[in-house]
Amino acid sequence: MQLSVLDWLVLGGYLLLVFGLGLWFSRGNGTTERYFLGGRGFPGWALGLSLVGTSISSVTFLAYPADAFKSNWMRFLPTLMLPLAVWWAARYVLPYFRASGATTAYEFLEQRFGTSVRVYAAAVFVIAQWVRLATVLWLLALLLQQIIGLPPTTAIICAGLFVGIYTVAGGIEAVVWTDVIQTLTLMLGGVVCLVVVLQWLPGGIMQVFELAWPAHKLSVGDWQQGNPQPVRWDLSLTTKTGTMLLLVGLTNWLTEYTSNQNTVQRFCAARSDQAAHRALWVCVATSLPLWAFYMFLGTALWALFQVMPQPIPDAILAGEIKAEALIPWFINTYLPSGLVGLVLAAALAAAMSSQDSGINAISTVAVTDLYKRLVRPHASDRHYLKAAWLMSSVSTLMMIGGALLLERATTDTLQDVIYLLTSLLGGGLLGLYVLGIRSQRGGAAAAWCGIGATLLFTAWMLAGRQGWLPGHWQLPFDLYYVGLLGNLLLFTLSYALATLAARRRNTASRTNQPAHQHSNQGSIK
Repeated sequence: MQLSVLDWLVLGGYLLLVFGLGLWFSRGNGTTERYFLGGRGFPGWALGLSLVGTSISSVTFLAYPADAFKSNWMRFLPTLMLPLAVWWAARYVLPYFRASGATTAYEFLEQRFGTSVRVYAAAVFVIAQWVRLATVLWLLALLLQQIIGLPPTTAIICAGLFVGIYTVAGGIEAVVWTDVIQTLTLMLGGVVCLVVVLQWLPGGIMQVFELAWPAHKLSVGDWQQGNPQPVRWDLSLTTKTGTMLLLVGLTNWLTEYTSNQNTVQRFCAARSDQAAHRALWVCVATSLPLWAFYMFLGTALWALFQVMPQPIPDAILAGEIKAEALIPWFINTYLPSGLVGLVLAAALAAAMSSQDSGINAISTVAVTDLYKRLVRPHASDRHYLKAAWLMSSVSTLMMIGGALLLERATTDTLQDVIYLLTSLLGGGLLGLYVLGIRSQRGGAAAAWCGIGATLLFTAWMLAGRQGWLPGHWQLPFDLYYVGLLGNLLLFTLSYALATLAARRRNTASRTNQPAHQHSNQGSIK
């Protein structure tokens, strides 16, 4: 599709605004405290919208409407646990990071379990973020290819360098304030799409409910072979039920708001404790309606193409075309000149808000938890600032290189490797933080036993999924629950080992005490 002059003006204006802000904030980045935390002076509302921007990505823009269009609202169910996870973070996690003056999420692990655990968690975060950034950039390139015909390689390099330059230069201030703009742009783009859909529907918004409700398109039950299944609320580790989806959502959000540097960095950057709390609840109040809105957009598109059938939507419902192609096709086909540029800006915002946050978070962790802790512990702040610039630049190149590898992969093999690597390394961190926050038992030995057991369990589950194990060796659990089970395993095993060790020490102490007292009495005589 060739964009009109008006579309290019809208899109160009948005990009210039974001890029200009990034360069503007580069003027004040003379210290690592400023580069990583913005001088700890951000207002709560801005950090809250930045948290929204960090958590959204191309998934929100493409996958949520696609899921609702092809099936129902099952994907939305785990998001309902966000308020509970935020309550936990506000009560137990945020106070520690605020009181300690921490810069990263992993400083806590050293204080609680030792340097080795901190280094492990920091390294895992950096690797997982590189994988995530490459995937988001690759998805963005596919979107640009479908909408404006830009070659994937060109799209990857241009989009990656664009985000990288303003993030490297502007630091966390550029990230937060551009995230605010990107979040608002994403909202506006979604509203534009929905308004256009409702204009085409003869019965307007009420027709969406009239068609979707009896077809179970607003339900949260499982969807199998194009047919809705009644939602189940029992506990199961082999099938998806409503209860288990809520538990998975709770696990994911607790992990996000307890051990993810992207989130913890916002806690630390707030101007006050009250601002940090406000940021969390602004994020909740914005995220849930935003996700619900994009789910409803998918439902509205389904209703539209029930009334006005089209070959592409029909092929998506039949499983002949991936559902993620729906939004790009809709933008090309139905949006008038000018609005295409605006919605394309929203798509870019969804991706860039995740990318800039990830690049800055990687730089913060790599310098604070790894380089400064292990390599150059006594260098000047200026030296660490230069290291941060370098690490942000390296992360940009890693993001671009990873996306190019994904683009050149002719099969799903590389994508599978990326999924397996992320799942394997990231397992159990929530369990480690819960153990450290809610219990004083256990040190490095107990933590490493839990980490090792969780890595083995996750590897076993993933090997079974790949068909690398005989049938009788495979675990009977749905792979969807690997994170939930991994965290439970780490917490339970580490706590049990720590309790056993404490009991042994107490027993040994009681055993040795009488002999010690008898010896003292003998010496007095």
